Amino acid sequence: MGEYLLIRQGTVHDAVRETPFTADILVEDGKIKRITPALEDIPEGARVIDAAGIDVYPGFVEAHCHLGLDGYAVGFPGQDFNELGDPVTPQLSAIDAINPQDETFRIAREGGVTCVSTGPGSSNIIGGTFCVIKTAGKRVDDMIVKEKSAMKIAFGENPKNCYKDKGVYSRMSVAAKLREMLTKASLYAEKCEEAGCPGGVAGADRGALTKEQRKELPTYDAKLEALIPVVRKEIPLKAHVHRADDIYTAIRIAKEFDLDLRLDHTTDGALIADDLAKEGFPVAVGPSFGHATKYELKNKGFSTPGILAEAGCRVSIITDSPVIEQRYLALCAGRAIYNGMKEFDALQAITINAAGHIGAEARVGSIEEGKDGDFVLVRGTPFAVDAKILYTIIEGQIVYEMRTL
Repeated sequence: MGEYLLIRQGTVHDAVRETPFTADILVEDGKIKRITPALEDIPEGARVIDAAGIDVYPGFVEAHCHLGLDGYAVGFPGQDFNELGDPVTPQLSAIDAINPQDETFRIAREGGVTCVSTGPGSSNIIGGTFCVIKTAGKRVDDMIVKEKSAMKIAFGENPKNCYKDKGVYSRMSVAAKLREMLTKASLYAEKCEEAGCPGGVAGADRGALTKEQRKELPTYDAKLEALIPVVRKEIPLKAHVHRADDIYTAIRIAKEFDLDLRLDHTTDGALIADDLAKEGFPVAVGPSFGHATKYELKNKGFSTPGILAEAGCRVSIITDSPVIEQRYLALCAGRAIYNGMKEFDALQAITINAAGHIGAEARVGSIEEGKDGDFVLVRGTPFAVDAKILYTIIEGQIVYEMRTL
């Protein structure tokens, strides 16, 4: 017998249709089983939430952050999102440093954030792999939506400042080192394929290879091994880019190597919106609260998401948590609305667009039958500073409930 949750007669904002509607939503064993005007055959033992007069949204999705990798009120012992000493570290994997017990996960759930893409910071030219996880759980292995979702790369001031004493002094050096590693990885991948192990040396079943194939195996290289999924277009490059010229460089390199690409931060996006729409790569904008602390951020603002969406870009809004606390993701979307973004575009920017940005749209980002039972129940709009989030639900389980409804 399954485990059931019924959300009854809520006003549903499914992030697919612009007009909300009233419906019953039945979740069975963590998945959305039925969406219907009125469910007549309620399963025995179902937990029922009376959502009449309450707005029901998909669980909010954060397309770029460092949740679980920078401890709350901890300092250096909890800072695990940047590696120093080597500007090129594709072999690093976010999953090995995430701490689900950190306070920031509770904060995310309080804000209705149910799924995030989290991973390495932007100190390194190549920083390692991001993963996609849910925001509830005690063991990261049980929270995973995608263990390796993207390979982090960074352009501009951050790698320049961190590695100027290690041969990375200019933007030319950043681009050159990235090209060097992608070229080596392409050659390494070709050798692995020729030897009968397209997935790399580490995963090769040597017993299934001929003697000649074993001889053809390249010497194991952890960095190049980690880049095989990138050059095979199994995961995208996830580019930290602020300035317009860095955005163009990321696009140029992705095209040179025929790679998939995601553009994160995109601070100068409003200056080149038509070009970005023409290129078609998904863009994430933020963090937009706060002071411009460096030259690259001088054009940041909450008008950028709306300008990009109007131009035809697929836009996500991000907090870059811990830069902005995860619970304010919907508020960031609200500020974008205040600055000209259409409300439905802003909703999609923290739901289905964000899910598409991180390759998780088959499971999260909208309220549709067959998807994960992730919801945010709100009295009023979630985009306002006084939003009252009543419930956050992940896979049919209530993970946050407002104490006084």
